Amino acid sequence: MRKVKVYITLKEGVLDPQGKAVKNSLNTLDFGSVNEVRVGKYMEVMMEESENLEAQVEEMCDKLLANPVIEDYSYEIEEVIA
Repeated sequence: MRKVKVYITLKEGVLDPQGKAVKNSLNTLDFGSVNEVRVGKYMEVMMEESENLEAQVEEMCDKLLANPVIEDYSYEIEEVIA
């Protein structure tokens, strides 16, 4: 069994209103050293071991998990020890 950790972030240049709201809130709470916040998504997907696991993960990200027009993704694959 493998655990796939998928990280999805907005591409550079794409406006991030949620990140801006978080930054403003942090500044209001006296965290004035915060200059920028970018909000993304994190998912864990448990998968059976297979020869083409990486290709499957990339296809899942391209087709469903990420919007390739405005988002980038990266992932890590870990072995799950029972």
